[in-house]
Amino acid sequence: MRKRNARAEKRRAVESAAKVDRKRDIGLVDQALPPYQPLSEEGVAQVIDATFELMREIGIGFDTNATDALAYFRKSGCEVDSDGLVRFPTELVQDAIRSTARSMKVWNRSASEFITLDRHHCWFFAGMTGIKVYDEISGEPRDSNRDDLVAITQLVDALPHIDGTAVPCKIVEQSNIHGEIDEFAVMVEHTSKPLEYLCENAESLDVVIEIAEAIRGGRDKLVEKPYFTQVITPLPIYYDKTHTDQIIRGIEYGIPLMIGTVTIGGASSPITIAGCLVHALATDLAALVLSHLVRPGSFCMLGSDVNFMEAATGGIGGFAQMYLGDLAICQVMRSLDLPSATGIGGCSSARRFGQDSVWEVSNNMMNAFYARPATCDYLGMLDEGITFSRHSLAFCNDQVGLLRQLWKGIKVDDEMLARDLTREVGVQGNYLAHPHTAQHCRDEYWDSCYHGGNYPVSSGNVSDQTLIERIDEDIKKLLQNHKPEKLSDDILLQIHSIQARFKAG
Repeated sequence: MRKRNARAEKRRAVESAAKVDRKRDIGLVDQALPPYQPLSEEGVAQVIDATFELMREIGIGFDTNATDALAYFRKSGCEVDSDGLVRFPTELVQDAIRSTARSMKVWNRSASEFITLDRHHCWFFAGMTGIKVYDEISGEPRDSNRDDLVAITQLVDALPHIDGTAVPCKIVEQSNIHGEIDEFAVMVEHTSKPLEYLCENAESLDVVIEIAEAIRGGRDKLVEKPYFTQVITPLPIYYDKTHTDQIIRGIEYGIPLMIGTVTIGGASSPITIAGCLVHALATDLAALVLSHLVRPGSFCMLGSDVNFMEAATGGIGGFAQMYLGDLAICQVMRSLDLPSATGIGGCSSARRFGQDSVWEVSNNMMNAFYARPATCDYLGMLDEGITFSRHSLAFCNDQVGLLRQLWKGIKVDDEMLARDLTREVGVQGNYLAHPHTAQHCRDEYWDSCYHGGNYPVSSGNVSDQTLIERIDEDIKKLLQNHKPEKLSDDILLQIHSIQARFKAG
């Protein structure tokens, strides 16, 4: 009996230590439960074979001005036509898949903490690149500006379950290369969390890398502990010069890349899920090949957003197709032993934050629970990605808390099974006052901010606020009370000097 108790105590100690480790690594998604697989093994193989066939026989289009990229392809043995069409030997694509790094650490601004981009974690980012926000007074959508980006970035910094931010909204009044650079500078100043950056000009990336080097204290330190990922969004089976230039520069500078082909089934890609998947995967893999040719073993994470046209309106629709496509592309990536940046969770086509968006966000966030992407990058986006909603972002923060509780799964051991406790309390016993209840009542609990009108506790004189009113109150308190960690005056001066020098040039 004593030996059994000693073994049980030792096991509990080990499990307790493991539990602490899990708390430190909150992004883990494969602790207990397997992901959902919508495709059969044969179906996965068919999608991959069709993708290789498209790349080998039909080819991927490239801007004829993308001379650096085309030179890499010619040198590697690809067939390159005069109009920029590139046909990829399957062996080269497979070599690139084998070569690419399987994981990458992306650090916060102070280089004290990191997130790991791989097949085993899921991270949640605000964004990306909305051009409108909801006016605080009128509630109507209006063009987003620099002050909006500041406020949203500060809110990201305050929300505990949001891991970082992309460019949640654009500085529309400065829709040029200087505005793109300023967007990065704003995010750098107002959050210490990791960043995802997206720009339309390759020159912007050069300046942003210089800013990141100033923050880190040099290029070598930035390569050692990268501070942001570069997001590149090509059209299906075609790359513009700015996209290939960004791939080449990012890999040369050691910046982690995320390739997110934007497919719209029925418009820019086939309407069928399988056909759309093939277009998305082929486009993504072309970027992987280029990154491999620039520097074998580099990190280039793939993850197309598989969207579909709604035939009745011409807009983006088809929830079932989108959800299945999201699940399927993550499954295909896992079969290739690659992380997937695909993650439609957190966005909504609804024009306002309300019942429709809450329903859609709740559903697609739960889809992320089954898909297990490496990142979900659209939290807070409404109206098909046009308008950013701080209220939706705060709601998403609550939903991420739920997902992370679910991903922990159910702990089963002697303490949790409580057999000895049941013997002690007996039939028709009461567990309310027992220490076991006090010790474990919050172990597997989702501490929700917004689930139910006054959940989990209602006592005294509680006002009957709506969800929007409760979130609005929380946002105001967070922005009033939370102060992001400040950049030093010296670093801010360097950033402003870099921006001014680029403008002068």
